[in-house]
Amino acid sequence: MDRKVVVTGMGAVSPIGNTVEEFCAGIKAGKSGVAPISVFDTSNFTVKIAAEVKGFDPSLWMDRKDARKMARFTQFAVAAASQALRQAGLVSANDAQAHLACDPERAGVVIGNGIGGFEIVSESFRKLFYDGPDRMLPLTVPLMIGNEAAGNISMVFGTKGPSYTQVTACASGADALGQALDLIRLGRADVVIAGGTESCIVPFAVGGFSMLKTLSTRNDEPEKASRPFDKDRDGFVLGEGAGVLILETLEHAKGRGAKVLAEFAAYGGTSDAYHITSPDPSGEGMARAIRAALKDAGLAPEDIDYYNAHGTSTAINDVTETKSLKLAFGAHAGKLKISSTKSMIGHCIAGGGVLEAIVCILAIRDGFFPPTINLDNPDPECDLDYVPHKTQTGNVNAAMSGNLGFGGHNGVVIFKKY
Repeated sequence: MDRKVVVTGMGAVSPIGNTVEEFCAGIKAGKSGVAPISVFDTSNFTVKIAAEVKGFDPSLWMDRKDARKMARFTQFAVAAASQALRQAGLVSANDAQAHLACDPERAGVVIGNGIGGFEIVSESFRKLFYDGPDRMLPLTVPLMIGNEAAGNISMVFGTKGPSYTQVTACASGADALGQALDLIRLGRADVVIAGGTESCIVPFAVGGFSMLKTLSTRNDEPEKASRPFDKDRDGFVLGEGAGVLILETLEHAKGRGAKVLAEFAAYGGTSDAYHITSPDPSGEGMARAIRAALKDAGLAPEDIDYYNAHGTSTAINDVTETKSLKLAFGAHAGKLKISSTKSMIGHCIAGGGVLEAIVCILAIRDGFFPPTINLDNPDPECDLDYVPHKTQTGNVNAAMSGNLGFGGHNGVVIFKKY
């Protein structure tokens, strides 16, 4: 059996749009989703900005009763999964909870999540401290734990194959896609709902990241705060959202007459073994992940047309990632189109990796190179082509996305035109 893996559906919930096409339009327009935080009072916080998901209505994608039993990160994941399954033709557009149009025992779920239901943790701790343990939220535990996104997707849509949660910090989304790729290649599933999700714009998380001195404090210019590869960058902007892909074997997709959006060609994963929060400054760890993905795909560096960078807008990441690209791509690094869409949507942690994978597929589909907005004064140490300010048009046959996570995790995925 041909185990070539293809993408047949996509779903997105993001700071610049709550469907894939809204998200795509925002990316092409260079739209910023960063604004003053609205979900809690930031008067005593150093950081007052974030990239929040706006106008999200879970009832568009799931039963209201089900939604009330889900934390926000899970709602995002189920909504993105519903969109992706509908596009893939695996559920009816009129009934998100219809039975899957495939063997449920051969359908799996792999969702990346870094943190879980932080708003549930925060509220339950508040009630514990001020009102006592008997006043805690009754569903505290099932709402907060990270695996509940994958679990709820499985329950809502009736998948009965493997269901996993990938937790590798900011690399969780890319690594979840890689794990899903392996499941299909190994013959353990024919279809996998694969993605990443995060929602942690709460006082505890903003305060915690602030203590690490990793967040931008450009509170007076929120839309300009995320500025990857710019010498005036001062940290990343916390974002939230989810991305989901429907992955299946090419044979399975053809057998049911599905439209193929792209080929999922490869994954590469490595560890830095260096530091709990900082990447190896040599760039060697991510470079090895890029090389591993190229080998997995059977591609040369010159075959990659576009690279979606991790590009967090932190001092160390952007310089380190530039070194990684030079190490892995050699002379082709200077010709490669590279951008960080985090300049628009902030750092969505586990959701970011899959939203960025979706950007790669959209770039292949529509023939464009997404911009890195706010790149006004390039850092001399970041001297590659980061597609500043505005979208550029061009043919994209193969696109790569890379993510780094606390703990030294590196994950890289490659998509090809089908």
